[in-house]
Amino acid sequence: MKKYFKYAMYVSLLTIALSFTACQDEIEEINNGEEPTAITANSSTADLIQRTSSNDGSCDNIVDGTSCYEINFPYTVEVNGITLTIDSEEDIEQIEAIFDSVEDDENLLDIIFPITITAGDFSEITINGFDELRSLAADCKEGGEDDDIECIDFVYPMTLFTFNVNLEQTSTVEVTSDRELRLFFKDLGGDNLISFDFPVTLKLSDETTIVVESNEELAIAIENAKDDCDEDDDDDYNDDDFDQDELNEELIECVWFVTEFKRNDIDQTPQYVNYILNFKEDGTVSTGFNGATVVEGTWTTTVGDDGAKLTMEFENSTDFNLEWDVYDLGDDKIKLYSGDSNRVVMKQFCDEDLEEVTIESITETLSDCSWIVKRVKNNGDQINRLLGSEFEFQADGIVTLTNDATVSEGTWVVTTNTQGRLVVAINMDDEPAVSFDWLLTDLEEGMVKFNVEEEFYELVIVKNCIVDNDEEEDITFIKSIFNNMEWDVAYFSENDDESTVLFADVKLYLENDGTLEVRNLEGEVYSNGTWFVYRNAFSGKLEMIISFETGSNYEPLANDYQILEIDETRIELKHENDTGLYDHLVLER
Repeated sequence: MKKYFKYAMYVSLLTIALSFTACQDEIEEINNGEEPTAITANSSTADLIQRTSSNDGSCDNIVDGTSCYEINFPYTVEVNGITLTIDSEEDIEQIEAIFDSVEDDENLLDIIFPITITAGDFSEITINGFDELRSLAADCKEGGEDDDIECIDFVYPMTLFTFNVNLEQTSTVEVTSDRELRLFFKDLGGDNLISFDFPVTLKLSDETTIVVESNEELAIAIENAKDDCDEDDDDDYNDDDFDQDELNEELIECVWFVTEFKRNDIDQTPQYVNYILNFKEDGTVSTGFNGATVVEGTWTTTVGDDGAKLTMEFENSTDFNLEWDVYDLGDDKIKLYSGDSNRVVMKQFCDEDLEEVTIESITETLSDCSWIVKRVKNNGDQINRLLGSEFEFQADGIVTLTNDATVSEGTWVVTTNTQGRLVVAINMDDEPAVSFDWLLTDLEEGMVKFNVEEEFYELVIVKNCIVDNDEEEDITFIKSIFNNMEWDVAYFSENDDESTVLFADVKLYLENDGTLEVRNLEGEVYSNGTWFVYRNAFSGKLEMIISFETGSNYEPLANDYQILEIDETRIELKHENDTGLYDHLVLER
C-alpha cells in the first residue's frame, strides 16, 4: 500500500515539476481532472495555510492595542492604580472588569517593561518600553484587516510530507499545533513541495467541523470561511461578547435606568439620572421618570463589521435620537457612544431586583439608620469640613447633622418635583451647605446620591448601621491600629501633583473613636479633624473619609478615599477627582 501511494505521488509531482512557476497567484488548478498531490511552499494555498495557522494576537488588545502581537505570560500591569500579574487569558478578564467598574471610562493602564511579545509567525521580540511597542503596533492593520485568518482552524495532529525539486521525499512531519505548522513553513524554501496526508479536519467559528480530501477542497474551505466571523481585531475588546440576537434579548429583558448622559459634549446627567428606557419586543421603546409622563418611540439594532449599533427615534424626546455605538454590554450595564460628544451609560434592573421606590420607602430607608457624609459640594466646591459628619433623619420630620461636637438641627421631608421625581428637602438654618431640595439621583445598597437640579450641587451619604462583628473584621482591625500613635505623611499628591513637603514637620494622631489631631514635633496641636472607615456596600471596597475643621491648613488632606493598602505600619489611600486625576495619601509610622 505504501509503494502504491509513493508511486502515485511521484507521478503527480512530476506533472507539477514540469509545469509550475516560482510563484503562483491563484489557487492551484486541477489539470486534466486530476488533483495535484503537492503544493509549493510559496503558493497561494500555502499562504492560506500559513495565515490560518498564524498566532492571533487579539486576545490582549485591551493591554497592547494591537492584534498583530501577543504579550507572553507572565507580565505585570497597573490598572487604575491596581497592580496585576497576568498569567493567562483568564487574568486579562480582570482588566476588563476593573475598566467596567469605572463609569466614566477614564481608565489608566501601564505595562511594566521589559516584556516579550510573540508575532504572527511565532517569532519572539523583547520590548523595553512603550515607544517600542507603539512603533510595532503602528504597522499592524486593525479592524480585521490583518493577515491572520481566525474564522477557521486546523484540527491537530496532522501529517505532512516534503519533497525537493528532484522529486525526492525529504521528510515526514507530524504537527500538533498552529505554532508547529507555522514554524514548519517558516523553515522551508520557496521551491519546496509539500503534501498533506489527507483527509484533514478543520473547525469553523461556530464549532462545527468539516473534512477535506484534497488541496483544492482545503483552499476552498479556508477561502469560504475566512470572513465568516468577527475577529475582534481592534481595541473595542467588548464587541465579540454578543451578536444581534443576544443584544436584542438583553435590551428587552428588563428595564434600563440612565446613570450618565452626555449630549453635544454637554453633561446632562443631572437631568437624566434614573431616567427609564423600556425596550419592547415589538420595536417600541418607552422613556420617562417613574411616575412622570412616558414618551413612546422606536428602536432598531444592527451588528456588522463596524460593530453593534442601536438606533432610537422619539418624536418628543430628541436627545436620544441617534445611531449609538454599543461599546460595552454585560453585567447588567450598557455603554453607548455617538462620536466623541454623545454618551449614555445605563444599568438594567429586573422586577425581582427592582424595589419600588416611593416617598414612603425613601422615608423608611433614610430613617432606618444614621448616614455619614461621603461628599458634599456647593457650586462645584467641596465642603471639606462636613466630610464624615453624621445625619440622623428622624421619623417625626426632624433631622440632625453632627459635625465634631457641633449638632445642627432642622427639618426634612420626602416629596416629588414637577416631573414626578423624588426629592429630599432639607431645611437647616445652622448649616446652609445642606439646606436644599435634594434630587434623588441614585439609590444603592448602603449609599444614597443627591444633587440639585441643573446646579453643581452634590450630596452623597453612606449608611452607618450596627452590623455583625464578623462582617466588620477589617474595620475592627483598622480601629485597633488607630490608638493615638503618631503617623507621618509619607506621601501626598493633589491632582497628581506631589506636595508631601508641606507636611514634613507634623504628625497625625488618629484615635479609634474617630477623632484626629495634627501635632508639631513638640506635640503641640495644630488642627483637629475626624476620620471614618466603612465598606462601600455597592463596590465592596473599604473607604475612608478624613475631614478637618474649617480654615485648617490641612484641609487638602480632607477627602473620601479608597483604601488601597493598610497594615499596622502603613496606610495607602486614593481619591479620583472629577478631572480624572488622583489625590494620593500615604501614612506611615
